[in-house]
Amino acid sequence: MTKNSLPPRAEARPVTLKTHGIERQDDYVWLRADNWQEVMRDGRAALADDIEAYLDAENAYQDARMAHTKDLQEQLFAEMRGRIKVDDSSVPSPDGPYAYGLKYETGGQQPIFFRTPRDGGKETLLLHGDREAEGKAYFKLGGAGQSPDHKLLAWAYDDKGSEFYTLQVRDIDTGKDLSDRIEDTGGGGVFSADSRYVFYIRLDDNHRPSKLFRHEIGTDPSTDQLVFEEQDAGFFMGVGKTQSGDTIVIDIHDHETSEVWTIPANDPTAEPVQIAPRETGIEYSIDDHGDTFYILTNAGDAEDFKIVTAPKASPGRDNWTDLVPHKPGCLVLSHCVYKTFMTRLEREDGLPRIVIRRLADNIEHEIAFDEEAYSLGMGGGYEFDTSTIRFSYSSMTTPSRTYDYNVDTRERVLKKEQEVPSGHKVSDYVTRRLMAPAADGETVPVSILYHKDTELDGSAPLLLYGYGSYGITVPASFNTNALSLVDRGFVYAIAHIRGGKDKGFRWYKDGRREHKKNTFTDFIAAADHLVAEKLSSHDKIVAHGGSAGGMLMGAIANLAPEKFGGLIAEVPFVDVLSTMLDDTLPLTPPEWPEWGNPITDKAAYEYIASYSPYDNVTAKAYPAIFAVAGLTDPRVTYWEPAKWVAKLRATQTGDSLVLLKTNMEAGHGGASGRFDRLKEVALNQSFALMVAGKA
Repeated sequence: MTKNSLPPRAEARPVTLKTHGIERQDDYVWLRADNWQEVMRDGRAALADDIEAYLDAENAYQDARMAHTKDLQEQLFAEMRGRIKVDDSSVPSPDGPYAYGLKYETGGQQPIFFRTPRDGGKETLLLHGDREAEGKAYFKLGGAGQSPDHKLLAWAYDDKGSEFYTLQVRDIDTGKDLSDRIEDTGGGGVFSADSRYVFYIRLDDNHRPSKLFRHEIGTDPSTDQLVFEEQDAGFFMGVGKTQSGDTIVIDIHDHETSEVWTIPANDPTAEPVQIAPRETGIEYSIDDHGDTFYILTNAGDAEDFKIVTAPKASPGRDNWTDLVPHKPGCLVLSHCVYKTFMTRLEREDGLPRIVIRRLADNIEHEIAFDEEAYSLGMGGGYEFDTSTIRFSYSSMTTPSRTYDYNVDTRERVLKKEQEVPSGHKVSDYVTRRLMAPAADGETVPVSILYHKDTELDGSAPLLLYGYGSYGITVPASFNTNALSLVDRGFVYAIAHIRGGKDKGFRWYKDGRREHKKNTFTDFIAAADHLVAEKLSSHDKIVAHGGSAGGMLMGAIANLAPEKFGGLIAEVPFVDVLSTMLDDTLPLTPPEWPEWGNPITDKAAYEYIASYSPYDNVTAKAYPAIFAVAGLTDPRVTYWEPAKWVAKLRATQTGDSLVLLKTNMEAGHGGASGRFDRLKEVALNQSFALMVAGKA
């Protein structure tokens, strides 16, 4: 037996914590780096020796216990890479005299941004991601956007995984970056109409997007003008532009309340003007057309949202007029306004559709599909005066297809179909949607994919994925990576649990704050139903979730460990109570509307304490668990999974395998390159196959 065959045991250093008169003991507080801000910026070099030693020991143990899967990991990686077109490219999107797109070189990890003359001609390279990433262990582009005069490119990158982006401005003609180098931004910038200024968000030391600046191209960034500052640490701030290009939009929001301020793009030094003051629980977002704002909102008890109009001269709520009325159960997700029409993406009965409304007479028609489960996406493009929109469609069996759609003729033109170089035969696979009964009478949609030759007699292993927070809906889209498991006899399933918006906004409300436990019980109900339908058996189900979905993994491990053979928890938010009590962390104040504020609200404290995965680890037999962390992760700090694994090891009664893998050179999203990320997926799948007795 090698020295790494025995699991590390973190030293217990008990600390008694007291809130609302309630005491709790935490043995592993010491794994939280007091200098976490430095760790976000400098990584391993800033870690205390004892923390670094523990994380290294866990990594060595994980590597030793999964050493026998190395060949399998390489095989899985080769399969997944083989399904990716190595020199893939997007369909260029028109913008004035040019069309802009991105592509990958054969073997390249990072995107390359380019443009061509709209009517054909020589391609111009704007940004070569692989060249920019040379010599860096981590590199992620934060986006790139051209100026209205097409002479400049504002682009941003993160080379630590901490999501502190450096913003630069490039002269497109020369291909050289100007001296305009701005640190610690949220990524990306928005140009004024005259291309003279770029607006950007700067993050503070606690990683909060609190200040909007205006930078004049060619000047020293230290002289940039502060345009807007958000004083409430509980709100995020972003900057964008309407489809028309007429209005710069300052968007301020948490998870239930929003406020928008605007600046005319052709008057960039003007003071921001408020649309409507924030009201708790009221959300809205805007687009514009001439002298009118088009506003998507839940105001006026429009739980599933509606679209209203307001004059730009007086855009307050008193002047909002319904355009698309609220329809209960039909959730309006987004809208976009063009010169002669408006589009909206909505979801009803769990399925999405695109609705086109002609502005001249308000006549509508829709784009929808007939499969049981599918994914539909809509891109705004760059142009306002157009009759063409672009959308994408896929299902769990059908590769993604990109269409251009003429809203006048209703002609649909296929512009691109996702290629699977190693081959993909749609007829070899089956996709279905089941409805799992929950204990309170609700039904939980479950999307499933399996090979047509898989025996559905309860013997098949099954990977059950879930998220269930922030209103995020997991689409039933094509996932080439899932095919490696499906081709090995797995059933792949997605549980569309409460906390997402799969069945409307109500589905989200019933899975947050004081209703959060519905998320967990829905997932368990989905597992029970899949077993009842003989798609698998409990000991062969491997559950998978990341971030808030990782919290789901920790919760079900405590609630129903006997119903899962294994759990994969990526960057898992498992120390919920401690994090929500720590208002210095980047995301804590903005997260209180989602989880509750345990600092000021004793009931919220007690409810979170009743399900927080770390706090509810007890002496019981747990399923096999694989936790994955990122050292520079600003969203779910590395110490959450580290503490969880330490406590599981010290507390569980069985001998189930518990592993922790900390990526010492990445953050929340894992490895940054398109192929390097596949190595992490292959590692996860190897664990699932190992649990299922197939590795």
